[in-house]
Amino acid sequence: MANLAYTYQNQKRYKEAEELELQVVEARKRVLGQEHSDTLTAMYNLAYTYRNQKRYKEAEELELQVVEARKRVLGQEHSDTLATMHNLAHTYRNQKRYKKAEELELQVVEIRKRVLGQEHSDTLATMYNLA
Repeated sequence: MANLAYTYQNQKRYKEAEELELQVVEARKRVLGQEHSDTLTAMYNLAYTYRNQKRYKEAEELELQVVEARKRVLGQEHSDTLATMHNLAHTYRNQKRYKKAEELELQVVEIRKRVLGQEHSDTLATMYNLA
């Protein structure tokens, strides 16, 4: 189901993607638990679909949950945690909450510089978003 939802998302069939992603999130929560990596990935994907539908508040709520869970489970320096923080900053920008977006992106840049190096593509992409 998750792969089909991803296909729908790529085809910009967001409503169909959302319906499947909601099922995937609920099933993974029930079977794997709230903070399992696969559950968090499903929530992350659903938030992305919400953002593509311009449903920024719903995207933000899910992204905040995923960021906090990934910090607890994986740590703040893990690439999945940083990717979620980066996407949350993007959601803040979509909401015209530029100061919050900047603060979060600065955190991501500093961690990526320290962990990956200043010239790593992920570090550079985050720096580009700050510009």
